[in-house]
Amino acid sequence: MDMTDKDNILLEDFFKQAAQQQVEDNGFTERVMLSLPDHQAEKTHRLSLLWTWFCILLGVVLFFAFGGLETLKAGIMVVFQTVLTWLSVFLTTAPTTEVSLNPLVVLLVVAFVGVYLPYQTYRKLSAIL
Repeated sequence: MDMTDKDNILLEDFFKQAAQQQVEDNGFTERVMLSLPDHQAEKTHRLSLLWTWFCILLGVVLFFAFGGLETLKAGIMVVFQTVLTWLSVFLTTAPTTEVSLNPLVVLLVVAFVGVYLPYQTYRKLSAIL
């Protein structure tokens, strides 16, 4: 038996003994393993982000391909005309009702419902997502 074989046997014996020893770490190893980043979660997040951007891009392309801009303009004009018609009818008939209403208060309520509430809803949803 040559010297390297003896060295190898001694090293194997030494590491067998070392492998059998238990060192108490009071949960240190578990805490370290829990604090390491999860590569699978990062990969899933990247795929989710890529899929989201693909769907957004596809939606924008289809929106313009099928004339969504003209439809959107027409829809906004219909809503605007309906609100103006409702407001003009309300302002002409409000003085004749038994309940006195201040048109400024009505405009503030309409602005609150039409602008502030959608803004707050968007803000809260974007914070969640």
